[in-house]
Amino acid sequence: MAPRPGREWSSALSHLALGSVSLYAALSTAQANRGAAAGFLLQALAAATMLAPGLGTDEDCLAGAWVATVIGLPLLAFDFHWVNGDCSSANLLLGGGMVLAVAGEHLGAEGRSVAEQAVVLVVAVTILIVAVFTTNTYGMLGGVMLGAAGLLSRLEEDRLLLLPKEDVCRWALAGGSWAYHRALHTQRLQWG
Repeated sequence: MAPRPGREWSSALSHLALGSVSLYAALSTAQANRGAAAGFLLQALAAATMLAPGLGTDEDCLAGAWVATVIGLPLLAFDFHWVNGDCSSANLLLGGGMVLAVAGEHLGAEGRSVAEQAVVLVVAVTILIVAVFTTNTYGMLGGVMLGAAGLLSRLEEDRLLLLPKEDVCRWALAGGSWAYHRALHTQRLQWG
């Protein structure tokens, strides 16, 4: 069955939004937060591979999404924790992401799905906790948006809010990325 044109546009717009927000965040945080900039850049590249037809196979796109999740999100969390003085959690999150990235080839499809969900929720919760203790409103919003994206992706429904579930998750991830970008900017102004 061929995909419907409305679904293709919805998917393209959600990838474009996520890619644009992530690229902007990567460029604007590159000087002060290189780890977060790398994480944002991985998200932007993963979104771009989905937008460019013929750029790679479906497996390449899935591999890009895997890397953006298990390495990119821990990089965002790494910088957020590091800036707030929680170096041990920062290192633990980044190390866990690297181990998962290497081990991903040995996991089945269900194992990778569970690992992705775990990374998303751990990153969201840890940044949310730090944001609450540092009263960083943007960090709190980013944690909630990323957590919502992770939880919504586990629902069995195909559509949410009249859109395909995957698109709603990407919009939530784009909103969370924007909020994390603002949270890092706020922290930088507050500390330095």
